[in-house]
Amino acid sequence: MIRVLLVDDQPLIRSGFRALLDLEDDIEVVAEAADGREGLALVAEHLPDVALMDIQMPLMDGIEATRRIAADPALAGVHVVVLTNYGMDEYVFDALRAGAAGFLVKDILPEDFLHAVRVAARGDALLAPAITRKLIDRYVTQPPPARPGGLEELTGREREVVALAAQGLSNDEIADRLVISPATAKTHVNRPWPSSVPATAPNSSSSPTSPAW
Repeated sequence: MIRVLLVDDQPLIRSGFRALLDLEDDIEVVAEAADGREGLALVAEHLPDVALMDIQMPLMDGIEATRRIAADPALAGVHVVVLTNYGMDEYVFDALRAGAAGFLVKDILPEDFLHAVRVAARGDALLAPAITRKLIDRYVTQPPPARPGGLEELTGREREVVALAAQGLSNDEIADRLVISPATAKTHVNRPWPSSVPATAPNSSSSPTSPAW
């Protein structure tokens, strides 16, 4: 059973997500919170598999709540998925740097939303395809970094992983494509990347492939 915590300051949004999740036999909503501070307390109390976290909330925003969850070793099993109305780049970067497992926008289709919850519960990272495309476009259009370090620091296999991640392939799909074990693929995806390689590239490797959305 996948245990989910909903953190959103809008009751209508929470009730809508809960109604959708309650229809699934393998998902249980364990609690709801109206702000990041309450969400943080309920995460510690219930230890959910997935925390669906809004960004803009009173008392404590979702980015700070995510950062505190990711920094607490006792909460290592909690996977935060930021779910917001805003697909703006700065929110995406802030959420992922804070330790979020993924970033989705609230206009996601119901079936894709449910799929994303299950992906996050497995421990895989995910980004909505539209977000992945925006991040790739931003990266390829920015000037080369002035400081040394970047793709040249990667091995040939790691460059292949980056390329497949940019296409939205999951860890298992990367493993199949490169004829390596899923564990090896995940190791490449989660390695500390050089500073000039976008931090979001490895995370996108575990996002659902386009046909699944």
